[in-house]
Amino acid sequence: MPSHAKSSLEAGLIALKQGNYQTAIAQLEPIASSQSNATASLQAQVGLVMAYARTGEVSKAIAISQNLIESNNPQVQEWATRALEHLTKRKKPDQESKNVETGFVTFDNSTPVTPPLTPTLEEKPNDQVIETKSDDTPAMVPLARLKATVATPLPPPTAPLNGFMGSVTRTQAKLFGVIYWRQAQRAKAWQPLRKPKLIPLRLLSVGTFIALFWLIRAIVKLAMGFINQTLVKLPYLEPLQLLYRDPTKLLLVVLVILIGLSPWLLDLLLAKLYGQREFPKDVLNAHSREAVRVLQRCCQQRHWPLPKLRILPMAAPIILTYGSLPRNARIVVSQGLLEQLADDEIAAIYATQLGHIAHWDFAVMSLLLLVTLPTYKLYQQVSKWGDKISGKIWRSPLTILASLIYGVWCLLTATGLWLSRLRLYYSDRVAAEITGNPNALIRALLKIAIGIAADIEKQEHTSWQLESLNLLTPVSHQQSLSLGTIASNLSFESFLKWDTANPYRRWFTINNSHPLIGDRIERLCQIARHWHLDTEVHFSSVPSKVKRQSFLLQIAPWLGIPLGLLFAALVWLTWQLAFALKFLNLKWIYEDWSFITGCLLIGFSIGTVMRINPFFPDIKPATVQTDNSLPNLLSDPSALPIDSISVRLVGKLLGRQGTSNSLAQDLILQSSAGLVKLHHISWLGQSVNHQDMIGRQIIVTGWFRRGATPWIDIQTLETQSGKTIHSPHPIWSIFLAVAAQAWGAYVFLTG
Repeated sequence: MPSHAKSSLEAGLIALKQGNYQTAIAQLEPIASSQSNATASLQAQVGLVMAYARTGEVSKAIAISQNLIESNNPQVQEWATRALEHLTKRKKPDQESKNVETGFVTFDNSTPVTPPLTPTLEEKPNDQVIETKSDDTPAMVPLARLKATVATPLPPPTAPLNGFMGSVTRTQAKLFGVIYWRQAQRAKAWQPLRKPKLIPLRLLSVGTFIALFWLIRAIVKLAMGFINQTLVKLPYLEPLQLLYRDPTKLLLVVLVILIGLSPWLLDLLLAKLYGQREFPKDVLNAHSREAVRVLQRCCQQRHWPLPKLRILPMAAPIILTYGSLPRNARIVVSQGLLEQLADDEIAAIYATQLGHIAHWDFAVMSLLLLVTLPTYKLYQQVSKWGDKISGKIWRSPLTILASLIYGVWCLLTATGLWLSRLRLYYSDRVAAEITGNPNALIRALLKIAIGIAADIEKQEHTSWQLESLNLLTPVSHQQSLSLGTIASNLSFESFLKWDTANPYRRWFTINNSHPLIGDRIERLCQIARHWHLDTEVHFSSVPSKVKRQSFLLQIAPWLGIPLGLLFAALVWLTWQLAFALKFLNLKWIYEDWSFITGCLLIGFSIGTVMRINPFFPDIKPATVQTDNSLPNLLSDPSALPIDSISVRLVGKLLGRQGTSNSLAQDLILQSSAGLVKLHHISWLGQSVNHQDMIGRQIIVTGWFRRGATPWIDIQTLETQSGKTIHSPHPIWSIFLAVAAQAWGAYVFLTG
């Protein structure tokens, strides 16, 4: 294909993705009528059908669909047949309302309903259904992956579907970038599930409150001590006696009051910071009648008032619940979620929020959000102040301050990680039982991941809203990166196999805010099978084999801590025996128990040293993996981060710019295979900063690691102009090991 035609095709598909339908039509029409490249012509015609349907030119869409039916390619024929049948139905008056499966309704219900981009049709019970939705928000576009097929030749007329798709199953087969959903059915009648044991959730809720209280108390006492020490050293000033008092009782009272006032305080915060507004029930009914029925039925059964409904003007699909009691609960949904999910999927997601209310975990999470939101806003504001200062010397204090505030926000958020993970298992179960539709919830979770990843791709960074509200959302923005963009290259089953088959997978979620998506989906599949339903995805039951030695080497630094404790016990026994035999008098040492701390630090250092070489092996050009290998790396269920696969990937560097990303906490590689999280450590004295490369095409060399969130430890970032940044991960690991060893030896010898 000539380069100008290829660029026009890509420009047209991008315009289609962004909702610029007239632009898409102008770009695609010449290519669709061209006979020089059959593949490009077919792709352009598919895009025109969608663009014409969205602009109301149904007759033109029908004409092109009829032309596509005559294609020699069976997949194109199948797609065109579905599209033609659906478009024909849309011309009937009784089809002007929203299609319950894939239709689109604008937020303003005074606007007429527009036809969906692509059809959803019921076939035989075991057949697949194709579903795509689109609007101005690219989050709705598995369809946007259409451009990824530009260089992919169409199969010959006799080629079977699975032959064209390679190893991808039909369930998630891609046709011009479109995701095939099985549309597995819901239960018509179902038996209630066995009541879950809520004691772990209750205890963890109490434990989260205690952990949050303890952390805030420690921070307040540290701040009080710092202020008084500063006042003592300053002339003409005296320390404040008030700051010497114990703040424990006052803090406890304040936190309890904050829980009670959290609904109204969060209303103010979310309205002020993110434009939250009321969401009438009638408007929700236009998007999902079932969601309204689910809310009304469940609240009547439990004698609750209907939760107050709110909406955030966000393209990313999220939903969260806050409040202190069921009678003052609020359910907040984003505009993107309503536009990207089907009727039954919206209902299933709303049902999960009812699960949070029923289990009361939303009260503690509301307190967490109330504490972390102002902290995050302060970090955001200080970062903006830092960006306004041009001089590097004057900007440095604000950069340090912003990084410290971000660290405090991370610590506060960390107190709720365990509760955030556990409560989602319970809410998923409640949603399945309320709706009888675990398959809809499976589709909803996957579509949310796709939508969040698409929002990050569009904005080219992780938005403030996504990061600050992440703890309460159903799907994490970090776990959405690769999962939400891999669908055009890999089936969901293959990607999520690691989540269900790796025997050590749960060890890698300790610092994650959300449980593994595959694990959640597998539990929902178990519920579906319990009700004798076909499942939306199919996981094989064969567990993955991982060498135990590899896992032990992975956690070697942490294994060094209990080994250090064992070493301390042996030292103590040796000293006791020597003293009893009057062989050696070291009583002055073993009576000072601080030597145990030294032993723990030494054990941690030894474990870190043992792991450095396997964790950061030499990167050899002969064995380095490229972009084409990324889907295979992501689908290996036996992989561990310690495997340290050398990669060299090409793509665009995404992330926030300015002071807010001084710690490189938001660096993402946008490659042809999808999004991958990057880990970078700044090196003092480098002339090129990582932020200088954001938004540019780069080459990343480093070590790929498959964990709960796949990531790459960077060795080098290189631009096309030759500028290079080094990320000294091995050097920092050695520095950490040496520092721990020296500190431990000092404590051990001096007490």
